[in-house]
Amino acid sequence: MKENDVSKLVIGAAIDVHRTMGPGLLESVYQECLKHELGIRNITYESEVQIKAEYKGLMFDSAYRMDLVVSDTVVLELKVVEHLLPVHEAQLLSYLRLTGKKLGLLINFNTPILKSGIKRVVNGL
Repeated sequence: MKENDVSKLVIGAAIDVHRTMGPGLLESVYQECLKHELGIRNITYESEVQIKAEYKGLMFDSAYRMDLVVSDTVVLELKVVEHLLPVHEAQLLSYLRLTGKKLGLLINFNTPILKSGIKRVVNGL
């Protein structure tokens, strides 16, 4: 499945979670609910995926941890913040660059309408 197809499925699942749970909960709650929703829809994912990094021969075994990687193609970074900031987008773009993935979704569940809390981040698409 291609990145855009996966992202549509993920957005649909995230919207269902948000409609049911509403804004204002902890990020960990939304992550568990989204994992459950993806499972119900038979969409494969990995959770808390560690990323290795290197700097001039210095290795970091678990420099970063991605919230979710869906269908081995789309990286999800979940937030519960008042507003998404450029640093959140930069974080996700770093994950994409370090893993070679092409598409990430930054999802802020702390919005009245989830659609306004979703930002696509691309790495060479």
